[in-house]
Amino acid sequence: MSFSDAPLAAGQGLALALEYKGSAFHGWQRQGGTEHTVQETLENALSQIANHEIRVACAGRTDAGVHATSQVVSFTAPVSRSLKAWVVGTNAVLPPTVRVHWASPVTEDFHARFSATERTYRYVWCVQEVRPTSLLQQVTWLRTSLCAASMHEAAQSLLGEQDFSAFRAASCQSTTPFREVREINVLGQGSFVVMEIRANAFLHHMVRNIAGSLSLIGRKIKPVDWIAELLQGKDRTLAADTAPPDGLYLTAVSYPVTFGLPDPVSGPIFLPWD
Repeated sequence: MSFSDAPLAAGQGLALALEYKGSAFHGWQRQGGTEHTVQETLENALSQIANHEIRVACAGRTDAGVHATSQVVSFTAPVSRSLKAWVVGTNAVLPPTVRVHWASPVTEDFHARFSATERTYRYVWCVQEVRPTSLLQQVTWLRTSLCAASMHEAAQSLLGEQDFSAFRAASCQSTTPFREVREINVLGQGSFVVMEIRANAFLHHMVRNIAGSLSLIGRKIKPVDWIAELLQGKDRTLAADTAPPDGLYLTAVSYPVTFGLPDPVSGPIFLPWD
């Protein structure tokens, strides 16, 4: 992808797509202390390019250890810079654990979070006898085999708009436990088992809590209909422990076509979705 070097006017709204390795950070959100976060790292880099302080809004605040291949952020440019400067220049001062893939001008009514219509996450397990080193902190390792077919069958109970209290973190600040899951699939690829879930939005730890419960079904510890029972019971204490952050990736954020944003960056790149 090439980037225009024509300067944009100061005050122009911009959207950026980010990839980052979550294991290098204490989550997305700036915390005001010594913790190293993605937001702080990105804002510091953008501020260097602008020679002004920049603050961004993101599509989804990922937890410590959670990765992204297509996080979207938005901000208003305080100065005139080109798209090339916002991408190439910002990448030049970012650490190698964060990259800007594209920048796009947007209208003033665009907001990375509130304009999003849905988000997609992938959760990746690596099932083999020995812990992999090349994918350390990029997948969740299990010795015990997983039945992807059973996990997929169980996961279909999650479709539709439902009360997801059973998969909601105690610290979740959402005013409602209802979310709409629009698609969820689980498949096996060699040593990997991958869950992909798409919804209008997610509760805090919702994807990792679903992954934790589905893994018990995949290991034959719980029956296929257990997910439906958990949904009906609405009791977080009855579900499985929260799955580790290592295997979780934010892979796509969708917006109305009227904003004209580029397509999400596919990922994780080492495991394409068929």
